Amino acid sequence: IRTLLSFPDLVLLDEAFSALDYQTKLKVSEDIYKIIKKENKTVIMVTHDIGEAISMGNKIIVLSNRPARIKKIVSIDMEEEGPINRRKSKVFQYYFDELWKVIENE
Repeated sequence: IRTLLSFPDLVLLDEAFSALDYQTKLKVSEDIYKIIKKENKTVIMVTHDIGEAISMGNKIIVLSNRPARIKKIVSIDMEEEGPINRRKSKVFQYYFDELWKVIENE
């Protein structure tokens, strides 16, 4: 939230929710999602949590092990808005499985 006070065009989030318990993570990610949408910000978010990436993003870039290279880019197309609703979506599992296959083959 403090980052948004300086009105940046681009927001970088590096494992922003990793220290939170699961329920708090969901609540905070929902709030952050709403703020980002309202303020129309571009966000680059680094995460190792597949579910978090699907529920927060509209494009996921999967990187390889070092040296990092792009393995796959997956565009997320969901009608549902917000991380909690997206996790309930019928297509959530499809995206999870698709991303898991890419990561599993590393």
